[in-house]
Amino acid sequence: MSVMVDIRSVHKSFGSQEVLKGIDLQVNTGQVTVILGPSGSGKSTLLRTVNHLEKVDRGAVSVDGNLVGYRRSGDTLRELPEREVRAQRTRIGFVFQDFRLFPHLTVLENLVEAPVAALKRPRVKAVESARLLLERVGLAEKADEYPGRLSGGQQQRVAIARALALEPRLLLFDEPTSALDPELVGEVLDVIKDLARQGTTMIVVTHEIAFAREVADTVVFMDAGRIVEQGPPGEVLDRPRHERTRAFLSKVL
Repeated sequence: MSVMVDIRSVHKSFGSQEVLKGIDLQVNTGQVTVILGPSGSGKSTLLRTVNHLEKVDRGAVSVDGNLVGYRRSGDTLRELPEREVRAQRTRIGFVFQDFRLFPHLTVLENLVEAPVAALKRPRVKAVESARLLLERVGLAEKADEYPGRLSGGQQQRVAIARALALEPRLLLFDEPTSALDPELVGEVLDVIKDLARQGTTMIVVTHEIAFAREVADTVVFMDAGRIVEQGPPGEVLDRPRHERTRAFLSKVL
């Protein structure tokens, strides 16, 4: 099985606070990795290094065999120009917890803009693909609505469809249900589960333990900027080896 994401010895600090303390993690193609951990453990920062929204201080991240954000020159890593970083991001979909939809564009236009602007796709083709994606997430009838008229769950499903519109090799989810009312969580998780069944490579930062148990191939537990343990959900969630993992799970299960 090929490796889609290869994170090697990644360190990241904000001022004097070291947030990531030497992270090593590999994610295989077609698999779902779920990252759990308490607030402040570095989960979201780690996710943001995968598409260079956060620059690493030391170490390196590769996606699909290519360094993210840098080019190797001998023993030195040189940061890529912003234009090349943006091109890399078109292959790495990112779904934020706060949706990040454009409020002045309709749902359909939110999906069409990036394929036309970034990938130079013909508009007719982009519209056709966008309508199919909206159907896939159960929102075909909302194509001409504006985001502000949708529920939080519907907005997040649009955000997922927008990420898919660029046909990324990898999807990243940063706590995709944390901004939702409890009764809306299920509709978003159902879309992510469907993507998992179709073999989409995903890294999901979440607090949804039941979802992790059902969907993840690998569960990663982080605390204080380190990976404490990782493995199949049956091991990490049901038979955790580390005391810190057991303490965390005892509070959330």
